[in-house]
Amino acid sequence: MSEKRFWIAAVLVLTALVATSAAYGQDEKNEISGMLGRTFVSDQRIVGATYINPFVRTGKGLTIEGDYARRVWVTPLYSISGEVPVVFNPREKLGSGGDVVPASYKSFFVTPAARLNLFPTNAVTPWVSFGAGIGHFSESDNLNYFGTNPGKSTTSATIQGGVGLDVRLKHRLFLRGEARDFWSGEPNYPLAATGHSRQHNYFVSGGVMWRF
Repeated sequence: MSEKRFWIAAVLVLTALVATSAAYGQDEKNEISGMLGRTFVSDQRIVGATYINPFVRTGKGLTIEGDYARRVWVTPLYSISGEVPVVFNPREKLGSGGDVVPASYKSFFVTPAARLNLFPTNAVTPWVSFGAGIGHFSESDNLNYFGTNPGKSTTSATIQGGVGLDVRLKHRLFLRGEARDFWSGEPNYPLAATGHSRQHNYFVSGGVMWRF
């Protein structure tokens, strides 16, 4: 799937959800949030490598998230919401002891999910989220030292799990902190086999949420 088609699909999903919420009126059951944080990916050993530093090593890419949610069930003790987090990491740097990995890649995750909040009417409400969707990796054209990267862009099914905390600043404005794990397929490394087909992408962030 190309980046253009990936983003078209994401926009269509978000548009459909916003249109549905509008039909129910402005009853403050809708939420939109913006987050900024870092993505952490564990280093992986390259199978059969004999050179120094035989690993695929990743940086901590600056990452943004936009999230729309609709609360579908609310009680003083808990609430259940449907949400669609969209996460974009514009540059995850890569390194290795050999010239075998792309210099960097971009990643996108769109994972519709169900979210459970505790004490949703209070000023402080913790939550957990679980969902599934797609993840996309788009690699740089060059390898980490020199030469052309033979790898290609990939798209895979992705499972998301997250925890967070919302703290009310004003009536409708909340401060949000969260950590999410996007368990996806690996980027394509034809010169650096790791023996794995999937990886954890840990996204830790902070931002604000607006309820309307």
